Amino acid sequence: MTTTLPYNPKAARFLDTAFDEELSLRRTQGRQVRALADFAARGGSRRSVTEEVALRFSVTRNHAFLLVETSCALVARLPNTLVALERGDIDLHKASKVVQLTRDVSDEVAAQVDAWLTDRLADRDPGAIRRSVSHAVQKFDPDGYRERAAKKRALRHISLDHHGETMSTLAGHLPTEVASSLYASLSRAARARRNEDKSRTLDQHRADVFAERLLAEDGHGKPRAHIHVYVDFLTLAGARDDPATLAGYGPIPDWLVREIASDPESTWSRLITDSATGQLLEAGADKYRSPASLARLIKARDRECTQPGCHRPAEFSEIDHIISWARDGKTDQHNCHSHCKGHNLLREEPGWSAVPTGDGGMIITTPSGHTYETGPEPFHEPRTGPEDDDEPEV
Repeated sequence: MTTTLPYNPKAARFLDTAFDEELSLRRTQGRQVRALADFAARGGSRRSVTEEVALRFSVTRNHAFLLVETSCALVARLPNTLVALERGDIDLHKASKVVQLTRDVSDEVAAQVDAWLTDRLADRDPGAIRRSVSHAVQKFDPDGYRERAAKKRALRHISLDHHGETMSTLAGHLPTEVASSLYASLSRAARARRNEDKSRTLDQHRADVFAERLLAEDGHGKPRAHIHVYVDFLTLAGARDDPATLAGYGPIPDWLVREIASDPESTWSRLITDSATGQLLEAGADKYRSPASLARLIKARDRECTQPGCHRPAEFSEIDHIISWARDGKTDQHNCHSHCKGHNLLREEPGWSAVPTGDGGMIITTPSGHTYETGPEPFHEPRTGPEDDDEPEV
């Protein structure tokens, strides 16, 4: 039984005070950025500037370098992002996501990305900002993006990092679609094992499957797993070059999704969208109101856990009622959504509640009385041309 805490005005004031301080910190960071950029312009070589900042701030050289690089880029190339920081819409960590993903583009492209982001930064988490920047870079510099991607994909490697207490980290720096497919395959095998063996956690099973597959020498062939890529039909056909979406990662370029789609073992699902809103209308060939196809519709529509700031792919999440079934909540696409297990458990905490707004959207109310509205992102911008009507997504 869920216990609901009474509204506590004093607790809400504490949270509001903390957020006011957060806004003050962000604005201070904006002033700090300008000061560091001024110092970098007058303090000598970049190496000298970096070392001075490291000493003055008592931080590592790498930390100081990133701080100086971020400050200079914001002042010189990303004025709108800097204004968002000075206004308190974002903090320096979020601003750094814009800097990192525009580091290798021309000043002209950086200016286009910065202008496009003007109204797309406030009230968004770092992961969402990273995805928007990646989308914009691919949108405004597709050829440059492809060249940089080819160079980075050529740098794929495996690294080994030893830690204490007999543990080490074996990491693979791999193309996104390969890494995502491997992780999905490991997770699927781990969940199957977990159903039979509760003595190990899901993470332990996943790590054990990973090790066993790498050490296997029986030649059973490579495992394959289902990953979810969303792309409109015209992009798939080559008539458009809009980025697609890889669930759990974000935008991927049109050329990469066509490479994935050309794999003879790829499978396809037809998704019908509303051209006026970009939202999903139908998933698969079956009637979407049957239980199995309803789940398919919801997971395809949401793509990720619908909790703000959570980007766990919907295929690894659960289908949940916004208004619970016990409270006469309906089992339909308006009252059901994708929620990861952790955020599913959050609703059991005292004081949390949610009401649906339709098509999987909801308004979340926290124990302090603050509300946050969330809903699935449209698959594409609204389209009015006859050639764009009811485009299928794949």
